[in-house]
Amino acid sequence: MLSVVRALKFVTVVVASAAVLVGSFNYAQALTGRVRLNIVKAGFIIGGGGGNGTLTFQGKTYPLTVGGVGIGSLGIASVALSGTATNLRTASDIAGTYAAAGAGAAFVGGGQVATLQNEKGVILTVQGVQAGFQISLGLAGMTIALQ
Repeated sequence: MLSVVRALKFVTVVVASAAVLVGSFNYAQALTGRVRLNIVKAGFIIGGGGGNGTLTFQGKTYPLTVGGVGIGSLGIASVALSGTATNLRTASDIAGTYAAAGAGAAFVGGGQVATLQNEKGVILTVQGVQAGFQISLGLAGMTIALQ
């Protein structure tokens, strides 16, 4: 009888330890948030642009500013983008300078999808429809900051 009690105590300790480890592992994992960005860009040869947006992460909404959108443009355009931000550990991880990640696409009229990554490893996957006349709305190099 004593060995059965010891075995049950041992199993209880192992199960409790495993639950603690699994719980802490899930907490440390990177999470995903939803992003919405509104960008306006204008220029002739050298362009500039910026905008604003929001990050919704762990039930809270954070305001964002966007700057440094593209060079070498012709025309004026605006785009409303929505998508995901993955590899977030905290909301502040969204801040940074984004470059094309892998085979990220540029926005060249109409609807496109772009994948961008910042120095903290956050990956933005956004899509939207461009309005106006703009030869290139290059998102690579854009910066995002929390307001």
